[in-house]
This record gives sequence, structure tokens and C-alpha cells, in this order.
Amino acid sequence: YQALGTHATFGLAAVAAIRVASGRLIAPALLPRMALFGAVSLGVIVASDVLLACFKLAGTDLFGSVTGWQIVARGVALMLLCVALGVAWLRWRRGGFTERHLTRLLAGTTVASAAWVGVTAAMTRVPPPNYFVPTTISQVFLGFEVPDAPTAAVLFTHWRLNLQFLVLAVAAVTAYLVAVAALRRRGDRWPLGRTIAWVSGWAVVVFVTSSGFGKYSAPDFGIHMIVHMSLNMLAPILLVMGGIVTLMLRATRADSKQPAGVHEWITWALHWRFLRFIYNPLIVFALFVGSYYGLYFTGIFGEYMRFHWAHQLMNVHFLIAGYLFYGLVIGVDRPPRPLPHIGKLGFVLAAMPFHAFFGVILMSGGPIIAENFYQSLDLPWADLRASQYLGGGVAWAGGEIPLVMVIIALGVQWSRQDAKDARRKDRHLDAGLDDEFDDYNRMLAQLTARQARTQPNSPTPRQTQKANR
Repeated sequence: YQALGTHATFGLAAVAAIRVASGRLIAPALLPRMALFGAVSLGVIVASDVLLACFKLAGTDLFGSVTGWQIVARGVALMLLCVALGVAWLRWRRGGFTERHLTRLLAGTTVASAAWVGVTAAMTRVPPPNYFVPTTISQVFLGFEVPDAPTAAVLFTHWRLNLQFLVLAVAAVTAYLVAVAALRRRGDRWPLGRTIAWVSGWAVVVFVTSSGFGKYSAPDFGIHMIVHMSLNMLAPILLVMGGIVTLMLRATRADSKQPAGVHEWITWALHWRFLRFIYNPLIVFALFVGSYYGLYFTGIFGEYMRFHWAHQLMNVHFLIAGYLFYGLVIGVDRPPRPLPHIGKLGFVLAAMPFHAFFGVILMSGGPIIAENFYQSLDLPWADLRASQYLGGGVAWAGGEIPLVMVIIALGVQWSRQDAKDARRKDRHLDAGLDDEFDDYNRMLAQLTARQARTQPNSPTPRQTQKANR
């Protein structure tokens, strides 16, 4: 998150500086948006800096090491940047913000940003105090100790917050609820079931990544597979039923007199060529099914488990792949390449054997996946063979049961769509807007008349009966 905040803050300052240097001033309507964007990004940088400082100092005195003084220097640079933006905001609110003030603001932010980047680069050349703290193999690879076996009580009570998914979930739920509130203020309604589905989906994400399941997903393959299936199967089913894109399009409005906003950005994204490519059913199917075989049977999994960022990347991949797959099948939002209902059913049925086959391979007693990694942890409670057998059973059952539920949901959606189409056709017929039946009867009359002309001497049914007598 610090990297995202850094790129957002400094990128915003760079874009503004380039526009001013080229003689193109920033539109006044964009200034509040830029200020809000910069404030949020700076908040992310400050919060992540505090967490990283506590980790790097490892309990030592702030002024007792070179790293501590570097942290202080970074804090001063950030403080100057915040002060400059705050003064500019106050001047703009009072109506006295001119081009000269904008130039000074950009100059000040450039100096403060350069100082922050310079100190950050210098910190990479000096080992922080936490490098000299004795650590175990588990702390090196996992960042923490796992002395207890993953029993049910441990999995439900030993929490370790995953800040990446926790912040993402809070932001997603907050944005959703704000959009729902905006609809209600306008007098529009939004189905409560969709809101519950969206919130429940992110609750599942937070639970499996921050509870004991998330903590033990790295040292235990069976627990990892539970987290994998939850992020790839359960959470996406709930999230796609929330209809976030449809909600945002309804809650926001396009305004040609204002700079592009959320509505325009979403509309642009829906017409993005890359989105149409990634939503190709063949691509989605390959990502959803091929990820299992490509990740676990090629050695990639064992290498990724050695790094925290790679483990997080795997979890993000599982969530996105599941969202794309179920978005095509039962999603509320209309995808760029929608499938007919019979195609959706075939799409789901085609994926079911691959999950079952993958689970059978894991349970068949083959080579231990990522054996070197798990052996290097040297955990006293670890049973690699039993853990892989559990993972295979989870992959089998956890893949089949959600897909069966999806088939049932798809059948319900199909019947509702047919009923909706029938009601719409009846309304058109009652209003005289649909001439389908009249055209059909007219076609039958024309066929009858054509047949009579081509066979003028053919006996009528009454003549045929007399001849038979």
C-alpha cells in the first residue's frame, strides 16, 4: 500500500507540474478532487511508514541507530509535504489561490518529495536493527511462529490481521454502502439481497485471510487449500451477486459540464479492449481451471511460498479468477461477452471434472507438493502426507459443491428470465406493439393460398369422402 500511495502522490504532483510547465492550467473543478486524492494517498504513506518503522526498529531507540534518524528525516519530509498541501487547501477555500500559489505549491512538493525519495534510497544501503535480531526459519519465511498444531480452536481463535485484504474489504464495502445510500436519497431502490451478498463476500475474504486459517495457510497445505477454495469459489459467488458495476452506474451520473468522474471511468473500462479480452470465455476458463495445474504441479507453488508478497499475489489471483468465472455465469453485472443460459450451464459442467481430477491426484499419494519448503520449516506437528490428502479432499468437495450450488442458482435465474420475457411479450401484445402472432397467422394464410393456386384440381375433403363411399 505504501508503493501505491507513493506512486499516487508523486504521480499527481508530476502531472500537475507538467501541465503548469506546458502552460495548461488545471481546471478549478479538478482541484478538490486532486486535494482529496493527495490527502488519501498521504494518509496511506504515513500509516505504512509508522508500521514499517516499528518493524525495522525492532524495539530499539528511535535515535539510537542510523535507521532511526533516517526514519525521522522521512517523517520531516512528509510533514513538510502535508503542510504545503494544507496551506494550499486553505488558500483555495478562501478564494485566494492563484497561479503563483500553484507554482509555489508544486515547487515545495517537488523538494519534499525528492527529499523523501532520497532518504528512502539511502535506507536501502544501511541494514536496520531488525536484521540483527535472532530469528528462526519460520520467522524468516512466514514472519511469525506457529508452535501450535492447527486444531479447530486454534484456527478460529488465533487471528493475525491481513492488512492488504482487510483494507481492501473495508474500502469495497464502504464504497458499496455509500452508493446504496446515494440511490436511496434519490428515491431509488436497491435489492437488499445484493447488499448482503456483497458484504458477506468480503466478510469471507477477511475471515479466511486474517483468522487462523490465513495464519496457517502458509505452513500447512491442507489449510492453504481451504483458503484457496474459499477465495476462488465461495467469496466470488457472493461478490458477483452484489452487482457492484450496476450499482455504481446507477448511483453516479454523467455530467458533460464537469470533468470525467466515476460514471465516465466505469463506462470507459467497460469498453476497454483488455477487459473484453480477459472476459473471453476461453481465457476465463483457462485461468479458472488451469491455475490449479499450472501452480501446484510445476514447482511454482514451492517457490512462491518462500515470499510473503508472492503468497499474497496467489490469493489475489484466486479471487480475481473466481470473480471472472462466476461473473460470466451468475453475475448481476452484464459482462462484455455474455453467454446464453445454455452456454453458462455448459461452462459450469465443463469445469467440474477438472476440479475432481485435481483433488484425486492430490489424494492418490503422489509426490509431496512444495516438500522442500515444508521440510525447511521443520514444524513438530507437521504431517505432510496427511496435509496433502486433506488438501485433495478439500479441492474435490470444495470444487464440486459450490459448482452444484451455482447450477441451481443458474436454473433459478434462467426460469426468472423466461418469466420476465413472457411478461414483457404479453405487455407488448396487449399494447399492440408486438405483431409476431399476426405475422405468423398471415404467413400461414399465404402458404394456404399458394398451395391452393398450385393445386387447383385437387379434390376437396368432402369430394374425397364421397368417392370412398
